[in-house]
Amino acid sequence: MSILAIVVLAVIQGLTEFLPISSSAHLILPSQLLGWQDQGLAFDVAVHVGSLMAVMIYFRKEIGDILVAWFKSFGAQGTTDDSKLGWYILLATIPAGLAGKFFEDLIEQHLRAAIVIAITTIFFGLVLWLADIKAKQTKNIYQLNWKSALLIGCAQAVALIPGTSRSGITMTAGLFLGLTKESAARFSFLLSVPVIGGMGLIKTIQLATGEQAVDWQALTLGAGLSFMAAYTCIFLFLKFIERMGMFPFVVYRLLLGFGLLAFLLYQ
Repeated sequence: MSILAIVVLAVIQGLTEFLPISSSAHLILPSQLLGWQDQGLAFDVAVHVGSLMAVMIYFRKEIGDILVAWFKSFGAQGTTDDSKLGWYILLATIPAGLAGKFFEDLIEQHLRAAIVIAITTIFFGLVLWLADIKAKQTKNIYQLNWKSALLIGCAQAVALIPGTSRSGITMTAGLFLGLTKESAARFSFLLSVPVIGGMGLIKTIQLATGEQAVDWQALTLGAGLSFMAAYTCIFLFLKFIERMGMFPFVVYRLLLGFGLLAFLLYQ
């Protein structure tokens, strides 16, 4: 990989993993539109590890509180708001894990295409806009229940389709279920920890058992850039989301989707 490709793809991964605009779409498009060589499994692992470290460091206090309360819930202390949140995050992770197991080959072979990305980018952008303007948005993250968590988890499973956006569809579901924008974003970010961690672990095993050559310099640079971009993205998104709403991301998705359709039409 060239230095330009490393920088562009790492920053794209870091920014788009947590914005409601689809990281998978933005990582697929450069190779399809610019003719870049596929970045390979090792680079995918590196940039996802960078994103994972960013969300874990940013939410280190919340994650620590949730883990301590979750382990204590097995003892005499019983359940607390934090322990319930831990259970809800685990519950919401299950649908995506099952969908990935049973539909990964179908998605890889038939849905990683620019036309699919264009359609899902537009459609789920409009759904996000509808949730932003119509949902009540009165609940905080501790007012979730297991049914709401499971519904958000099912929405997350749909994000396996390129262009959908994992963060986008989980925030959309959270808004429809009554969460405030900040709470919907916070739950989506916390939910990314087991998802990205699990995916990173699977890819690491595939990498360790394969015969692919590893460019450690490219991986280190990619992971570092992804970390910085992701951490900055989380900080700014949570700081301004209540004021700016989802509309700027809806507009971006519509421009990207229709722009991609136009490109495909006149190719």
